[in-house]
Amino acid sequence: MIPVNQPLLNGKEKEYLVQAIEEGWISSEGPAVKTFEKKFAALTDRQFGIAVSNGSVALDLAVKAIGIEAGDEVILPSFTIISPAAAIIRCGAIPVLIESDPHTWNMDVSQIEAKITPKTKAILIVHIYGLPVDMDPVIALAKKYNLKLIEDAAEMHGQTYKGKPCGSFGDISTFSFYPNKHITTGEGGMLVCNDQALADRCYLLRNLAFIPEKRFIHYELGWNYRFTHIQAVLGLAQLERLDEFVAKKRAMGKMYTQLLSDLQDKIELPMVSTDYAENIYWVFGIILKENVPFSAQQMMAKLTEAGIGSRPFFYPMHQQPVFNNMGLYKNEKYPVAEKMAERGFYVPSGLALTETEMKEVSEQLHKILS
Repeated sequence: MIPVNQPLLNGKEKEYLVQAIEEGWISSEGPAVKTFEKKFAALTDRQFGIAVSNGSVALDLAVKAIGIEAGDEVILPSFTIISPAAAIIRCGAIPVLIESDPHTWNMDVSQIEAKITPKTKAILIVHIYGLPVDMDPVIALAKKYNLKLIEDAAEMHGQTYKGKPCGSFGDISTFSFYPNKHITTGEGGMLVCNDQALADRCYLLRNLAFIPEKRFIHYELGWNYRFTHIQAVLGLAQLERLDEFVAKKRAMGKMYTQLLSDLQDKIELPMVSTDYAENIYWVFGIILKENVPFSAQQMMAKLTEAGIGSRPFFYPMHQQPVFNNMGLYKNEKYPVAEKMAERGFYVPSGLALTETEMKEVSEQLHKILS
């Protein structure tokens, strides 16, 4: 079986982990946590980094720290992982959804302004799969309507928009370090920002709202979202190779595009670039065209039989049973997002994938689609 993802851990990860164990540093008190926070913040042109236990809780903290409250509305894409919408709902706010752009697979920024109301407090953008959201129009709208901007850059390690790092655009921005990301710490996440008060708020809330001078007296409820020294040393080893990883991902994207170009009458491949970014290919996504007589789910079953791992595209927020059962989105339709979920999947594209394995993936896709 060729796995859909396998991380690359053949740098200094083992050396740093052994050193951590020998020195006895394993918890969130270890010095590597602050080192990793500073280095990752610098990567995104930010002053402050707040490392947390995963990317989903980074969004929980971002929404809370930035001041989103019950009854507020936050605009975000329908086509995304559930974490951004869940963070909004958990604080009592209302996720307001935007349709997808059929070419970049990101939110269609031209539809945002029509969804802004007096209750709108923030826009939460999610960079999807490899290309960033077109940020200039979003930033302009946030300024025009005095809205907060939350940037979910979980999939964008090393990506840029018009030469500026993804993660540098939001009032607060978040990342994930899950094993399928360009930088992994197993689990883990990061918030980055330039606001000292906002950073301090995140530091407080991630650590049970402990107050140093009165450690076990609490004035509000926080969470234990701490990040460990063990995770941090993994992250530091990975960070050293980020440029190499980005180059490898782009080379993989180029090779897949070449191998599959003769199938473009049956499948849609990711855009190579836009006028503001070159694809970073966090994953290599494929959308089946209407003339293919089966769904992405059926396609993935065929790939499994052929020994090829795959994953479905995100399932739209407006079709999520958990939200429909709350009375949300029952009459809302987003055809582009729906089509992407029904017809889209991604093939093996982890950093440890070899050219031989990519050729095997291509061969099996050709066999199935022929």
